[in-house]
Amino acid sequence: MDIPETITKREILSQPAALAGALAAVDRQAEALVGLWRKRTYRRVIFTGCGSTYYLSLGAARVFEDLTGIPSRGIPAGELLLSPSLVPPASAGPTLLVAVSRSGTTSETVRAAAAFAEAGVGDILAITAQPGDGLKGVAQVAVNIPEAAEQSVAQTRAFSAMWLAACALAALIAGDGRLQAELRKVPDLSERIIAAVADQTLALGADLSLDRIYYLGSGHRYGLASEGSLKMKEMTLTHAEPFHFLEFRHGPKSMITDGTLIAALVSNDADGYEAAVLRESQGLGARLFVLGEEVAGAFGDQGFSFLSGVGDIARSVLYLPPLQLLALGRAAAKGLSPDNPRNLSAVVHLDGR
Repeated sequence: MDIPETITKREILSQPAALAGALAAVDRQAEALVGLWRKRTYRRVIFTGCGSTYYLSLGAARVFEDLTGIPSRGIPAGELLLSPSLVPPASAGPTLLVAVSRSGTTSETVRAAAAFAEAGVGDILAITAQPGDGLKGVAQVAVNIPEAAEQSVAQTRAFSAMWLAACALAALIAGDGRLQAELRKVPDLSERIIAAVADQTLALGADLSLDRIYYLGSGHRYGLASEGSLKMKEMTLTHAEPFHFLEFRHGPKSMITDGTLIAALVSNDADGYEAAVLRESQGLGARLFVLGEEVAGAFGDQGFSFLSGVGDIARSVLYLPPLQLLALGRAAAKGLSPDNPRNLSAVVHLDGR
């Protein structure tokens, strides 16, 4: 499907290079990252950000805890700013704060990080694409990915690159050599996935008979499903919501109509339960867009199989280009500019104290 040339389109299609840049950025800071981790015995890790990077934090915290065994949470930076008590005091043991910001200057994130530093409860690690003075001034170590820098308002390749950097960070800290090797395959895999899925996904997004889109994902994929939903809202002004797979059955399925599309981020570990939710939704009239390692056989032309040959965490970034392309196709069909969504700006600066 041919769609207009936009900055957002170029940024989505160019993300394999940004992903390679993310891995290189973690490699450059590997010694400093390991040194920071060994500096103290951290009792907990908090990932934080705003908007897209908050959703990244939700998933990254799950990945980090699964790999390291250290309790980890994703908390919006605005909540840390408004409720400093969400961070336990120094007497409860040191905390590592991982602040994620595309620009490095998002007001809530910078102010929350500064308050964390002033409280003296731990250390700060930053992941950015376009760092400004804000996080550079308070973070002990910063992973900067210049290849992921963007001009468009809606995050696409920056989100994918910072997500991959967070996964690589967790693998490095956990000493998981197998995962580190798998992550190095991701840029090439992403290039293949984009080429294979682009036409199908753009066309599906352009189907304006669909008036509501629900994104299902569990585990670390819930954060990615939330980001997919946000892209659809930002770029196309379409009703979109994310849900955990089994939670969708507890009320939200009442919203299914014949104009419903369900974008499903299927895992290998729980595909029996997840498939049951999708079959039930299909029976109620929903159309499906199922993404996973091997799903085309079960869902026919409503499924796209990655066939990546890598594990669950390394594969996670492969869900993102199809979700971004789905929103891009819909924006084009509605005559909307994905580069400058209504009422939004690339960097949010908070007024007030």
